[in-house]
Formats: sequence, C-alpha cells, structure tokens
Amino acid sequence: MHVPVLFDEVIQALQPRKGGRYLDCTLGGGGHTQGILDASAPDGRVLAMDADAEAIARARERLSSAYADRLMLRQAWLDAAPSLARALGFAPLDGVLVDLGLSSDQLDAAERGFSFMRDGPLDMRFDRTQGEPAWALIEHMDVHSLTEMLREYGEVRNARRVAEAIWQARPVVTTGQLRDIVAGVARTRSSRIHPATQVFQALRIAVNDELRRLKEALPELIALLRPGGRIAVITFHSLEDRIVKEVFRREWRSQVAQPGFGGGEDRPARIRPVNKEPIRPSEAELSRNPRARSAKLRVAERVADDRAE
Repeated sequence: MHVPVLFDEVIQALQPRKGGRYLDCTLGGGGHTQGILDASAPDGRVLAMDADAEAIARARERLSSAYADRLMLRQAWLDAAPSLARALGFAPLDGVLVDLGLSSDQLDAAERGFSFMRDGPLDMRFDRTQGEPAWALIEHMDVHSLTEMLREYGEVRNARRVAEAIWQARPVVTTGQLRDIVAGVARTRSSRIHPATQVFQALRIAVNDELRRLKEALPELIALLRPGGRIAVITFHSLEDRIVKEVFRREWRSQVAQPGFGGGEDRPARIRPVNKEPIRPSEAELSRNPRARSAKLRVAERVADDRAE
C-alpha cells in the first residue's frame, strides 16, 4: 500500500479550505489527493493528474465513488498540467501539489522496472504507451552519451567506467542484469546507498525527461495560483531540489533583475517563500516509512502585487 510522504506537512502547507480549487500534478497513490479532498470538504474540488495511466485507474477505483462530484482525474505529464487545467476551466487555483517521488505501487511492481530490488524488464516509463523503455535507450546510446547521462542525471562517480561496463554488456534488458553490472564496477560515497541507486535514477530521469518537464511546469503552475494560493513541491534528490529552489528564488526576487537567472528585465515578484529551509520528514515518519528519508518539501505563496516580503 502506498504511504504518502510528508502528508501532514503538505496539508498544513496548502491549508485546504471549503470551496477551494486544488491541482495535484502527480497523483501517484492518491493519498495526498484524498487528504486535500477531506480537508476542503464539503465542496472543495481537486483536479488530479498523473502520466501513469495505472495510477489514474487505481484512483478512479478507490476514490471516484466517494468524491464523485469533487474529483477530476486526467492522465497528463507534469509539463502539460498547466495548459490542461486552463482548458478545463480549472483556474485560478488555491493550491498546487507536485510530489516528484515514485509511488510504492510503481516501485513494488517488478514489471515497471523502477527498482533494482525486484527483477523485471528494464522499462522505467511512467506512460508505457509512448517513448523508449530504458533498455532501448541504453541500446541506442554510445559510451560518451551514456557517460554524460550518468554524470548529469545521477551524479554517478566513475561514470565513464560504469558506462563502459553497461555498454559492453548490451543488451541490458532486466533490472537485475543492470544491478549486477553496476555492482561490479561502481562505488558510492555512502556504504548505505546501493551503487545502482544513482544509475537507476539517471536512467529514469532520461527516459521520462523529468528535469525539463519540472523546469517548464513550475513557472506556469505559479501563474495559475490566485493571490494567497500556495504551491508545495516534494523533491527526492539534489537535482530536483536545485531546480525548485532556483525557480522559487527567481519568482520571489524578480522585482529586480537577478544575475544568473536569465533575462535582464525587472518584473514583479509573484511569490514569497513560506519556508526558508525545506521541510524534512520527522523521525516518527521515517520509522514508519524509510522511503521518505530523502524527501524535502518547499512551499511558496502567490502574492497579490509586486511586493514580496
């Protein structure tokens, strides 16, 4: 069963209210969506999206009957969420949630290929109806491209050595095969982290184009918020967190052009940070759900004018 990460902290951050309108861009197991629906009862509404059709189907089966007139479910990638919300007339918004973690349903399903703990086909696609699975991506890459992918998206040590081992072993078609190849050549900074962790992360990001989608979606999602509305983003590794931190900083301090953040024009700030430092899981949550250990929650609030405090 999926356990939503930072559940209480997300509800506290978004402050769902009666009659509010909320967008969950990454439905996953549906726990956060259900929490928002309950907290915004009796007439708050949620538009929940996910690129994974199986997540949508599970949520429809579990939630639709209880929240039929208050919940809309749509299959969509993160970067498509803003335009779809507008097309459905579901804006402006009182709150937006982006949870960038994998659901337990995805991790525990060997056939999805997300986890090296379960042997299965090396797929990793959120939407299995489109794009190349991970095994095909590896098959079509040369050593240089594979090295750059591991270095950029996984921050893999000895990326060249790992890439050469993977390339020479092709075809690499199962998670167990990739895990064993990496274990034979890779090293990590921490003995607690399996050497395949960062390699699997890099492949998943590449297969699903995750970082580009996140960069493009965040400013558009902020634009959908009404004044006082909040956006909450849960990240699970430094690459994601860096993007969220930089976008929030740019949107907060944009009343004066900031060097290094693109563009030279002054423009009004659109948000203010709610938490200066990311919120981390409590020890109690980590004891219940060790998968939450890397989670960080950043929250920002839409401002009504060009002044951000």
